[in-house]
Amino acid sequence: MSDAMPVTRALFDEVMVPNYNPAAIIPVRGEGSRVWDQDNREYIDFAGGIAVSCLGHCHPAMVNALTEQANKLWHLSNVLTNEPALRLAKKLTDATFAERVYYANSGAEANEAALKLARRYALDTYGEQKQEIIAFHKGFHGRTFFTVTVGGQAAYSDGFGPKPGGVQHVEFNNLESLAAVMSDKTCAVMIEPLQGEGGVVPGTKEFLKGVRELCDKHNAVLIFDEVQSGFGRTGTLYAYEQTGITPDILTTAKALGGGFPIGAMLTTAEIAAHLKPGTHGSTYGGNPLGCAVAEAVMAVVNTKEVLDGVKEREQWFRAALEKINEKYDVFAEIRGQGLLLGAALNDKYKGKAREFLVAGAEAGVMVLVAGMDVIRFTPSLVIPETDIAQGMARFEEAVAKVVAANS
Repeated sequence: MSDAMPVTRALFDEVMVPNYNPAAIIPVRGEGSRVWDQDNREYIDFAGGIAVSCLGHCHPAMVNALTEQANKLWHLSNVLTNEPALRLAKKLTDATFAERVYYANSGAEANEAALKLARRYALDTYGEQKQEIIAFHKGFHGRTFFTVTVGGQAAYSDGFGPKPGGVQHVEFNNLESLAAVMSDKTCAVMIEPLQGEGGVVPGTKEFLKGVRELCDKHNAVLIFDEVQSGFGRTGTLYAYEQTGITPDILTTAKALGGGFPIGAMLTTAEIAAHLKPGTHGSTYGGNPLGCAVAEAVMAVVNTKEVLDGVKEREQWFRAALEKINEKYDVFAEIRGQGLLLGAALNDKYKGKAREFLVAGAEAGVMVLVAGMDVIRFTPSLVIPETDIAQGMARFEEAVAKVVAANS
């Protein structure tokens, strides 16, 4: 097949494994918060590649960093280290509770590393009996077999044979549910401070504080999965900063590279010491290209201007959605934090989130779902106010269409 031959959606069904069912449109170009398809039709992007494109598409800082690094050095094995990886690690540790960084390529890999580290730390420190992991119903931690088992959605983990053992699930935002199963056999509790895939549900401060206290009581490691909530998404570099507590291990990916694949696990020196040479690794983890791009992203995102701007944009989104709801009465609530927002559908429209997503695309705006009952918004952290206004006008068209179809 030559480069000149047409590439259509039909080709997907011919050549790709059918685990995805992508939309009919194929985007070919993006700039800022706008994307154009093969027919040069424009879309306003409120999805951000699922909370990834934190600076929008083709941000100059990212393009320059990638281009500059591409002309220097692409890849090294982990027998060697490299300058971008070390610089980024220093910046991440300076900006957080963490003292050590492990690089991976994705959120799932960062979470896999976190879970393996928690188990190894507990084994070395307390013995073999301390190996139980507790996570939460409707949580999501990735698609490796270990992380998908820890994630609290059986639909993603069933049907692949025997699952990794020693994993329990309890109710999110219910401290009694957690306290009832925690013991000195618990090695780790893994939690999203704000559940993303599970419906954009924030953990309450009281609940998260209680989780921290239970972990301390039982000598369990607290792992914060900030793959979706992290890197400026909630208006601080990481969401834990707004909770009043500190995790022992934090995972980060998605927005970390602004669209370039990179993930990281952050932790303390004491805990990190248990991943000795040979215990874990990644061929591409700490890749100079990814680290150089993430450095550039961090230089923009981790500024007062951008982080304060996230909180300001949250209010613009909430106001626009509330105005739409006054007119059409489709949402039960608007929830979330910063630019990780969920419009939860009311009883009349329950189960119809995808209809809003499809109608949105037809109207020229990209949104997401979080389950069947929540429309999710994870746009660029620097999306201009004019794009929000125009995108919301298009989204209102979509809402009107869905309402008409269901009346």
